[in-house]
Amino acid sequence: MRVPQAWRDRAKIWREKMSASVKLFMKNKAGVLGLCITMTFVIMAIFAPYIAPYDPYKIVDHYLLPPSSKHLLGTNDIGQDILSELIYGARVSLLIGVLASISVVSVGTIIGIVSGYYGGMIDEILMRICDIILVLPGLPLMILLASLLGTGKFYVLIIAITLNAWPGLARLVRSAVLSLRERAFVEAARAIGASDAHIMITHILPNVMPFIVSAAVYRAAAAMMAEASLSFLGLGDPSHKSWGMMLHYAHTAGGWWANYGKPCWWWIIPPGLCIALFVSGLMLMGQAIEEIVNPRLRRR
Repeated sequence: MRVPQAWRDRAKIWREKMSASVKLFMKNKAGVLGLCITMTFVIMAIFAPYIAPYDPYKIVDHYLLPPSSKHLLGTNDIGQDILSELIYGARVSLLIGVLASISVVSVGTIIGIVSGYYGGMIDEILMRICDIILVLPGLPLMILLASLLGTGKFYVLIIAITLNAWPGLARLVRSAVLSLRERAFVEAARAIGASDAHIMITHILPNVMPFIVSAAVYRAAAAMMAEASLSFLGLGDPSHKSWGMMLHYAHTAGGWWANYGKPCWWWIIPPGLCIALFVSGLMLMGQAIEEIVNPRLRRR
């Protein structure tokens, strides 16, 4: 089947834009550093069965052993290898962060485009719902939602994070759509009889996509922090290892002084450090992408 010339021209334009964006990103040292940090954890999560020295769910030695050549990060209160827990924990933490980010971006983008494009009563209702959620404190709201939906499953965390985080992105997308809907190309599409759905998907969505990509990276970082917070409070999935659940079990076992009054740093610092590093990597990437999307930031 012959590809229409208009499609080929559009694909060529997108390739040129992507190539230019990649070049700008690679010139940003902070963005490249963030990408390296992020990819390190992604590779660790993907190849966890080959990297982890032990099965993180099995008791492999005595409890609360300090770091040694046999257990590089020691063992926890029941004798499981903490390094193996840390490596496997990257899988759940990253999975929840990515899925929650996709969910937030999807809901926020749809509501933002619909609200900004139609305006009127639809816009008023949707934005008032946004306002109600935005004025509520985030963490208590997520705790309430996770409790109501039922704790113990990781998809509950994704739903709770999504319900709490979509209004901010919806308002961002709406503000961009309000200016786009009056542009000449949108008016021309309406004049030739294009449907509202076609205009929103074909003409408006591609123009707000750069802002959405930048926001998605930030939302992934926020979702990681939210997952760690909820898991630390005992609202995570106990059947899966995550960095937040590691901190939860360390806290319930006595925290820093779980080892009979001696500092048990090897159980607390590594998961906290991994969360901080991964979130920092995502934030650096988000800032680099934001500079590409908004040229005015590059001139500062």
